[in-house]
Amino acid sequence: MPLVNEAAVSQALASARARLLAERSPDGHWVGELSSSALSTATAVTALALVDAAAHEAIIRDGLKWLVDHRNPDGGWGDTILSKSNLSTTALAWAALGAGGGNAQSQIPDSTFQIQQSAIGNRQSAIADAEAWLARAAGSLEPERLAAAIAARYGNDRTFSAPILTMCALGGRLGEGRAAWRHVYPLPFELAAFPHRLYRWLRMPVVSYALPALIAIGQARFHHAPPRNPLARLVRGLVRRKTLRVLQGTQPPSGGFLEAVPLTSFVTMSLASIGQARHPVAAKGVEFLLRTVRPDGSWPIDVHLATWVTTLSVNALGEALPAEAREPLLDWLLAQQHRVEHPFTHAAPGGWAWTPLSGGVPDADDTAGALLALRRLGEGDEWMNGWVDECQTQPSIHPIIQSSSSPRSALRTPHSALAAGIQWLLGLQNPDGGIPTFCRGWGKLPFDRSAPDLTAHALLAWHTWLDDLPPRLRSRTDAAMRRAIAYLERSQRPDGSWLPLWFGNEAAPDEANPTYGTARVLIALAGISDSAFRIPHSAFARGVQWLLTAQNPDGGWGGAPGVPSSIEETALALDAVSRLVAFSSQSGIWNLESVIAASAAWLVEHTDCGRSFPPAPIGLYFAKLWYFEKLYPLILTVGALQRALELTRRPR
Repeated sequence: MPLVNEAAVSQALASARARLLAERSPDGHWVGELSSSALSTATAVTALALVDAAAHEAIIRDGLKWLVDHRNPDGGWGDTILSKSNLSTTALAWAALGAGGGNAQSQIPDSTFQIQQSAIGNRQSAIADAEAWLARAAGSLEPERLAAAIAARYGNDRTFSAPILTMCALGGRLGEGRAAWRHVYPLPFELAAFPHRLYRWLRMPVVSYALPALIAIGQARFHHAPPRNPLARLVRGLVRRKTLRVLQGTQPPSGGFLEAVPLTSFVTMSLASIGQARHPVAAKGVEFLLRTVRPDGSWPIDVHLATWVTTLSVNALGEALPAEAREPLLDWLLAQQHRVEHPFTHAAPGGWAWTPLSGGVPDADDTAGALLALRRLGEGDEWMNGWVDECQTQPSIHPIIQSSSSPRSALRTPHSALAAGIQWLLGLQNPDGGIPTFCRGWGKLPFDRSAPDLTAHALLAWHTWLDDLPPRLRSRTDAAMRRAIAYLERSQRPDGSWLPLWFGNEAAPDEANPTYGTARVLIALAGISDSAFRIPHSAFARGVQWLLTAQNPDGGWGGAPGVPSSIEETALALDAVSRLVAFSSQSGIWNLESVIAASAAWLVEHTDCGRSFPPAPIGLYFAKLWYFEKLYPLILTVGALQRALELTRRPR
């Protein structure tokens, strides 16, 4: 008896594959589309209003109208149009709607920003509804209560609480003058004057990629509420210009820090508020915001995730990717590898970012995804055989350094792109054996810490190339894999699950997503199933058991047990469970046939047999900041149904 309804799954898979292939750009790769964001829209219009409200009146008006039109029925705002209201985004939208619109405490003069009430809908009603929502959520609109509630949402990490409170102060929502700024944490921007090699020991209250916010917001806080200590005033005053030069050096040519609208907006509005609206950083920030606004007046959270969704698509399609598409994709992907030290994070050459745009920063997930995609794209190709032969004869392979070669020729040199990517991940590994996001952590803040999902992805990428590496690099990679497996064993929760870093679920306890994290770890562990690297059976078994018990009665999965099923989480869990069949048949512990059949049927039904892919807010970006990507459900469904169908057709 087949595991799944072969006819239905085949039809759905064919439709989904065709849809995914049709989503390619004219250049042959995928770009995707991120959801519009109330948080991004609120911060962008405020930054433009502070820089020059009169010059950008039409764009500001459209942005405010979009905010009014897209509030939730409860009066608050979520990060996407599908998200529940949250404290941060509602406070920012409230600040944006009040800025320059009759709020005497606002930093934006009314004379330069006159918006007709009728042009943006019922603005005053939206403000009143937001105030009612915030009063319920924070306990009061009193600045002390509101500021404390926002700060509590992020704990000791000031990466996001400080910018949010800064915008609330600029919008006149925390009181008047110096009193308003007492609620904004005084970020020590003077630390940016130190050499970057010392950042690890300076105990900064923000994560490594937030240096621009540290400088700009720190200077705004210093300007509006200077410290009473004369020595502190003197020291900070002396390094203002130097740290602005550091800030300018971290800004990419696109003007968008990390290609992210909120971060760029926070930097721009902070500079404008201290009389630096014409500073080159602010000017480029404005150009970025004007270039990324959408026709409906909204902004996305980031421009796009082209490299990420391309590697996901390549890995999901596998052999179904047309032969003629492989070489252009291979060249495009190789061209996205960072070949010099990154000027922002000082990451070594060899990694990949989530986007080919200049604001992208090399990171663990995208580098691992690229290495796996390169394997897929090169299978059976002459270039891979040549590179493998070279690896076997080279005693070592060194990272690429400003290679001027074409992407293809670089693969046949000792400065191999593949070896550089593998070594880049090796250099990222933390002492605990886990993998962080951008660089070895500065401290204990969330995005500088090791994470199970990132570690599992790196583990799978290393294993994919391990047998083809030269002896010295193979030995290093072997040791790194053993440390990574030990980290995964230690980071497993008592219930058997693993928590990811970059993905969450708004309906799950603590907004976490153990389904995503556990599925990702099990996919990696199944992929490295040889005995030399196998995680202890008890840990593996507990992870499998958790995932099976998390399945909903309808056959799908949500972010945690009992959470409504989504396409993204069901597809990812089905992919993981399908890889476990070999282990099940060996051990006889799990009967996975009914699990696979039910989840495949759920996907077929809820994608309208591969024709419709409504997304869900699965992303947890920066610090509790949500987004959805229209290609996620499509890509994950293709990979999951393909694997389930292969199982059905495999002799048993």
